Amino acid sequence: MRRRKVAYGVMMGTCLTLFVLSWTVVARFSPPAAIVMSIVAMVIPPFAAIVANWNIDRRR
Repeated sequence: MRRRKVAYGVMMGTCLTLFVLSWTVVARFSPPAAIVMSIVAMVIPPFAAIVANWNIDRRR
């Protein structure tokens, strides 16, 4: 459980960092790069939710 929480936190932190950097720093130099960074950041949250809810502890 702890490993999943850490992985979720890292993924969401990366997502937030990409959004902030893309529109505060990168957009001044290359708007297309900022758009690509934002698209990548939009893809991360669904995967973070999958990782956080992945129940590999279940025994059949």
